[in-house]
Amino acid sequence: MELTKHWAAALDDYVIDLAWSPDNTALAAASAAGPIVLLAAADGKTLHSWDGHPNGTNCLDFAAGRLASGGQDGCVKLWDVAAGEQTASVPLGPAWVDHLAWRPQGGSGGPPLLAAATGRKVVFVASDGTVRHRAPEATKTVSALAWHPSGGALAAAAFGGIRLWDADDFVLQKELPYANGINALAWSPDGRWLVSGNQDPSVHLWMPESDVELQMSGYETKVKHLSFDVRSRWLATSGGQDACLWDCSDPGPEGRAPAMLPHEAPVGAVAFQHAHSLLATAAADGAVMLWSPERQQPLRATIRLPAPAAKLVWSPDDRYLALGTEAGALYVLRCTA
Repeated sequence: MELTKHWAAALDDYVIDLAWSPDNTALAAASAAGPIVLLAAADGKTLHSWDGHPNGTNCLDFAAGRLASGGQDGCVKLWDVAAGEQTASVPLGPAWVDHLAWRPQGGSGGPPLLAAATGRKVVFVASDGTVRHRAPEATKTVSALAWHPSGGALAAAAFGGIRLWDADDFVLQKELPYANGINALAWSPDGRWLVSGNQDPSVHLWMPESDVELQMSGYETKVKHLSFDVRSRWLATSGGQDACLWDCSDPGPEGRAPAMLPHEAPVGAVAFQHAHSLLATAAADGAVMLWSPERQQPLRATIRLPAPAAKLVWSPDDRYLALGTEAGALYVLRCTA
């Protein structure tokens, strides 16, 4: 297994977010200073560049033909990537837009719908920029969003717990209390587990349909990064100098010792491929590693970047791994057997 540089580019500031187009042809990158650039997956050529958001862009997400961005101006902006034009600017209030997530086009069959977190609010926006619904305010700032894989419900976290919102009529389906801050959310691809990475520091798992809850603690630092493999068996987390790998097959990970994937510096990103079993991890010393969890010797490849990776995103076809660094460098690596 090899990781080789496919191409590289430079942004004007810290790479705050990355998003691949669903058709694998383009990569969107946002710098913390605000500008957004759309780059060709084949060679890194700039397809479009936009000013983004005044004072800073915070987040990106892609749906078919549509790029959404959120920023410190309190707006969601929608971009037509074929035409290279902004199609809507949706002011949501004075608070920053910190998190965005397009509804998966899965079993629900619903129209495109964007969830945005701004301060204590979750706002649902249609693909034409129309605000569909504003959920009642949470008690604290909304810290993470995650759609159920079917697209039928949205999980929104804040200090004190998680709310599950129905995607069709926007009613509150369920509340999942948690008496601490939540940094990250992830659903297992089969929809069985909803997982939070927490400030306490710990990982908490819910099975919302059966009200089962599990807790794994003992982390060195706050858990800010989560990723499930395609089969919903393996859950990878940050939270210390080693990446942590939990077996979530029946009866679940509680009481099982996790596999530890060693690094020489704290882990700052984890990402499983979409359709295959490789896990990518990135550490504060610039090391990026590939792992196969079920192998006796799981480490498959290592590459070292000149600066730590702030974002780590696989292309939809799993051929390329995009990494954005704190120094503003962007690398796209090719993964080959």
